[in-house]
Parts: sequence; structure tokens; C-alpha cells
Amino acid sequence: MKILAVEDDVWMASALADTLTQQNYTVEIAADGQAGWELAIGTDYDLILLDITLPRLDGITLCRKLRQEGDQTPILLLTAKDTQSDKVMGLDAGADDYLAKPFDFQELLARVRALLRRGNSALPPVLEWGNLRLDPSLCEVTCNGETLHLTRKEYGLLELFLRNQHRIFSPSAIIERLWAFENSPRESTIKSHVKALRQKLKAAGMDPDCIETVYGLGYRLKPSEEDSQENSRKNSRKNAQENRQSDRSAEATPNDVEQKITAAVMQARDAFKAQIGARLTVLQQTAEALAQSNLSETLRNQAEQEAHKLAGTLGTFGLAEASGLAEAIEDLLQSRPLTQQNADSLQQLVTRLYRELEQSPPASISLPAPPDPATGELPLLLIISQDEQMAEQWLKEASQGMRVEVIFPPIAAGMNGPELNPIVLKKPDAILLDLDAGERKQDSLQLLSALSKQLPSVPVLAWTEQDNLSDRLEVVRRGGHGFLHPSMPIAQGIEHIAQVLQPVHADEAEILVVDDDPVVLNTVRALLQPWGMQITTLDTPQQFWEVLNNVSPDLLILDVQMPDINGIELCQVIRADPQWSKLPVLFLTAHTDTNTVHQVFIAKADDCVSKASMGAKLVPRVLSCLERSF
Repeated sequence: MKILAVEDDVWMASALADTLTQQNYTVEIAADGQAGWELAIGTDYDLILLDITLPRLDGITLCRKLRQEGDQTPILLLTAKDTQSDKVMGLDAGADDYLAKPFDFQELLARVRALLRRGNSALPPVLEWGNLRLDPSLCEVTCNGETLHLTRKEYGLLELFLRNQHRIFSPSAIIERLWAFENSPRESTIKSHVKALRQKLKAAGMDPDCIETVYGLGYRLKPSEEDSQENSRKNSRKNAQENRQSDRSAEATPNDVEQKITAAVMQARDAFKAQIGARLTVLQQTAEALAQSNLSETLRNQAEQEAHKLAGTLGTFGLAEASGLAEAIEDLLQSRPLTQQNADSLQQLVTRLYRELEQSPPASISLPAPPDPATGELPLLLIISQDEQMAEQWLKEASQGMRVEVIFPPIAAGMNGPELNPIVLKKPDAILLDLDAGERKQDSLQLLSALSKQLPSVPVLAWTEQDNLSDRLEVVRRGGHGFLHPSMPIAQGIEHIAQVLQPVHADEAEILVVDDDPVVLNTVRALLQPWGMQITTLDTPQQFWEVLNNVSPDLLILDVQMPDINGIELCQVIRADPQWSKLPVLFLTAHTDTNTVHQVFIAKADDCVSKASMGAKLVPRVLSCLERSF
């Protein structure tokens, strides 16, 4: 729950923030009425604590303005003015409650809880879901009578879901509710907190899927059995209606089709706009590295991929000239070896691509200025080690494709909070932690635990001289994302880190689906297209090879049983071809017997999904396959 405290007394503001934070509330402070007004109209709060005597804009006027704007957020007035007329004036201005200074903080907390309940009168003082029980007055969560030990953010997440049991919260909405503006994390942080909460609920005996991921939208508390039955009845009625209308679907007007196409293009274009700047940055960095004769294979491969994707996407939006330049860049980067003449040509092509997009940017894309390596556009790898020789080796070999910094902090048991600031303030994209850096490995492991808690969105990889199962288990248990050791070449370690940092660009994925059932093909298209994926369907395997080479998919989805040529045979053909042997293959099958599944994986498929559970499982399985392939 998020609270705004508008208070000009620094001590009182600090006391309010500390007290409310201890009760797992997220608190933002405004030091005057005008600042409070700007925050209140720009952010959704669950409660506003408002002093009356404020500089720039007094509390009564602020309260009245908020109510005139239609803001119904509960407001609790806090003031040293305790006369009857002051109380009446405040309540008439639209305040919900009034507390005079000095006040008892226990009474304040009780009034806060009462106002938050009043904001949703359907909620009882104690929030329950199955055997799960959350008592806001005690900040206590129990499951089957046993206390759950949650972090503040895990508690906040659970309370948010319990108070809004039918609402889906996107990562950005969760951040807005549970974090102060100045401390807003990346959206990937939410995934880490949800995962940790799920694990604790599962360990307590709850359904591990009680917090449900609604793919493409966010998270929610899993609907109760009664809700599921009602939704099932609604879906049955909806499906029956759709079936009755299916015979008339061909009668859809051209205008209807045009609107759907326009919506799909807009969705893909929005995703593209968010990524084009980073791609151009990679190309510019590659051109500069090649000119200096220090281009790494990692950066070269990344640039080749980005040029390939730009060529296709720019062409999709009708920018033929820009698409041709990106394709020329891709062709040049495929040359072996790259010479100084290639370096000059690459720089010219990248410059021309920038100019072409500046003249006709797709959908008003904001283009970055050509990047300077000194600005730090590349991801930052932070190495924490006291071994100067090890750090020097990594600095030499990891300097292309990512920025690298080394810090040598004293590693001691119990590091947390301010002691982590030298690490946190660097804002790294990945951390390589030398477990042998301290006098005792246990101290380094404790630092790993602290880093995982403080920076849940930043992958922490462990480096150690030892290569044994016990160390690997300890790293995983403490939140580590990887395990590297000296016997692994540094170039291989860099490649592994690059893969960890590489996001899944599902919105650019090209999917080829081969199935002789048109209903299945339409269903797969309906499930995957909302993610921006490009879907090509094929209902006869005889044309498979021609279509495969024309489409060049990022993922292949195959049916097992098809006339003349079955999917397992197609998979074997794929795996036997050097060009396509690494292509991810996912099977859809109506046959889930042990023998069929065994044959699928003998053919070296990546995954297998039952058609009966396709609606729930296909999207996450496809995303998983793409994550391994991009």
C-alpha cells in the first residue's frame, strides 16, 4: 500500500516515514502543499496524510482541490490545530479523518488501517485466501497456522493481491503501488520478487501457482474455485456463440479486417520503437571497435544479429532504403576476415543508416545521437574481486561487447545496507563475484546473498577456484545466476554472461507452424500473435523445405502425426542439416503416451506440449524456447 505524507516538519516527516515503512507501507514525502499537489495528481496513492499548515499551499486548500478534481483517495489530516472550527473546516473540505498533534503512533496506525479498509469496504480487517491469512494490524502472514517470514516487498505484493483479488497488476502498476518514485526498480525486479514469494508460499503448503502469471498483462491472485466455475460457464457460452458465428466469419467487412491489421501493426511498431536505439548503438560500437582493430567475436555476432533484425523490421514498415542498408551491414559483418577496408565501409553504412532514419523515422521514432563509447551505452559487468591478476585478465578480454569495472571492497560477514552502496551505485547489468576474494569463502557467500536481495534484477555470477557440486548448490541457494571457474576460458565466460544479459525479443520472433489441422493452426496464431510474433502456418508437410528456407524461422512448431510425412521425421531432417541443426523445435501433439514423448525427444526436439493443454502452456513454452535461441 502506498501513502503520501505532506509534511513540512523534517523530523515529523522522517518519523512518519520510518513508522509506516516498518508496517510495510511504501511512503513518499512532500515538503510543501504544492509538491503534495503535484505528486497526488500524478500518482495513485492508497492514502494521503496531510498537515494543515504548509508552505506554498495550505492543507485545507490542497484537500479541497483534490476533491474538486474528483480524487477520492482517503485523506487523514495531521495538525497541531485542534480547535473545533479547524476540525469542521478540514472535514468539510473533504478529509476523511482528523488527528491532532501530538498523537500516539499506535493510534495513527489504527486510523490508517481503518481508512484503508474504508477505501474497500468489502474487505475484512484480516485478509484471507484459502489457508492463507494476512493480518495488517500485526503485519503477520500465516499459512495453515504457521507464520510466514516475508520480506517487506513480498509482504506488500501479497497484500496487494489479497486486497484486489480479481485485478491483474502489470509490473509497472506494481512498481507504482509498492515503490517510492526515487527508488523505482526495473520491471524485471518484480519477476524476482513474485518468484521468491511463490517459493515461500509453496514451501508453506500453498498451491505454487496461487499467484498467477497472466502472460502479456501481469500477475494476479489465482481465481477461487467458485470464480473458475463461473468463468468456465461464461467461456462455454462465449465459445458456443463463436461457433455459431464461425460460418459467417467470411462475411467480415474489409473495414473490420483493416482495423485488425492496423491494430497488429501498431502493436509491432510500438515494440520496435522501444528497441531501435539500442540496436543502432550496437552497430556504431561495432564500427568503432573494428576501426581500432579490437573487435571481439561476441560484439561482432551481436551486431550481425541486430543488423539482420533491423533489415526485416524496417522493411516491414516500408523503409526500403534503410532496410537495404541494414542488410548490407549484415552481409559485410559475415565477411571473413574483416579488413581495414571493411572497417571504412562499415562506418559509412552505419552513418548512412542513421541519416536515412533521421530523414524518415518510422512512426516518429526518437533516434539517439550516434553513441560515443565513453558514454557507457553497453551493459556494465562489475567484477568484485581482490585478485588483481584475475581481474586484469577479465578486463583485457571482456572489454568489447560490454563495459567492465573492477572494485576491491573489503568483504566481511553481514554486509548489507549502506555497506553495499559502492556496488549498488554502480548500477551494473551483471556482477561477477570472486568467491575466493575474502579471507573466508563464507563471507563471500554472505555477500552473494546480500546482493541477490538488494539487486534482485541484476544477475550475480560466482567465480571460484573450486569446481564441485557443494559450491554450485550453495551459489544457487543464495540466488546466484551462474558459476564460472578458472578452467573455463574467459571468452566462454563472457559468452555465457552475454547470454544471461540478452533479453528475449519475442516481438520479433518468426514462428513456422506445421500441422494438418486448420483449427490448430488458427489457435496457435491466436495465442502467439498478441505477443507480436510473426506466424507462418503450413498445413501440408510436402512444402516444408521450401517454406522453411523462405521464412528462416526462429522457432519451429510441429505436429507429430501428419499424412505422408510425420513431424518426427521433419525434426530429424532439421537436425541432420548444418544450417538448421540448432533451430529450436517444439512439438504439439494429441498423443501424450510415453512412447510418443520418447520418440519426440529421441529426435532431439526442445519441448513437447499437449494439444489439450495448449491454451495454458503454449505461450510460456514458446518464450522459453526463444530465450534459449536468441
